[in-house]
Amino acid sequence: MGALRERFEQYMRLRGFAEKTQQSYRHAMVDLVRAYRVSPDRLTTEQIQSHLDRVIRERRAAWSTANVYFSAYRCFYHEVLKRKEAEFSLPPRGKSRKRPYVPDRESVRRILDSACNLKHQALLTLVYGSGLRVSEVVNLKPSHIESAPDRMLVRVEQGKGRKDRYTILSRQSLELLRTYWLQYHPTEWLFPGYDQTRHIAIGTAQVIYNKACQRAGLKNARGIHSLRHAFATHLLEQGTDLLLIKRCLGHSSLTTTAGYCHLSAERLRQVRSPADTLLEGK
Repeated sequence: MGALRERFEQYMRLRGFAEKTQQSYRHAMVDLVRAYRVSPDRLTTEQIQSHLDRVIRERRAAWSTANVYFSAYRCFYHEVLKRKEAEFSLPPRGKSRKRPYVPDRESVRRILDSACNLKHQALLTLVYGSGLRVSEVVNLKPSHIESAPDRMLVRVEQGKGRKDRYTILSRQSLELLRTYWLQYHPTEWLFPGYDQTRHIAIGTAQVIYNKACQRAGLKNARGIHSLRHAFATHLLEQGTDLLLIKRCLGHSSLTTTAGYCHLSAERLRQVRSPADTLLEGK
């Protein structure tokens, strides 16, 4: 793309896009250029829509992946090339109705108990016990754990959307972290990689979760993000206020938080219908 690529990347940097978003948008643009072998500023709306249709229909791209492509192309053509709606438009995307996987309490217990070693168990327990994103847990430093009895918080610096926040620190996590500290002596990063000057990689954390699920005999446990879904759902089932859950998760909107929270079938069976309470005396 040459000069166009530099303009696009400069725009994303100036907007403060997260590095992961920049990488995803670059990949989407490179994929488009490779499909037609011409500069993207020479492509028509029809060509771009045809490419998106192939991504969805032939490659069977996940809903979230397709949305990244849509967003990248809108960003490039509207914001960088300044094309008006009449010159470039994409049909609006509806919202996914797919329910995220939420492991029940017993499944979470089996996952945490099946971690290969103390370091892995401490990492997974912290993800579940504090509702952390995988990108957040790998970036933690020892100073982010505020373990004073009147605090019991985890400080998340520059999470998604470049936002700082606090979330809760579970006592189980703290006990594991203290034992882990004595055994591993982490310095700069709470969970360092093989190179002690770097934190553990996101992909490695995902592998840790996958291996724990395999050892626990769970075949459809999805990704490590499922532990964050479980954190939110289990808090809701305990009666925790949705606003507090929103704050722990670091969401800007309650709608986003509500999408993470799904009452279990067992909890639903315990709920009494208002018809029963209204008409039981008849």
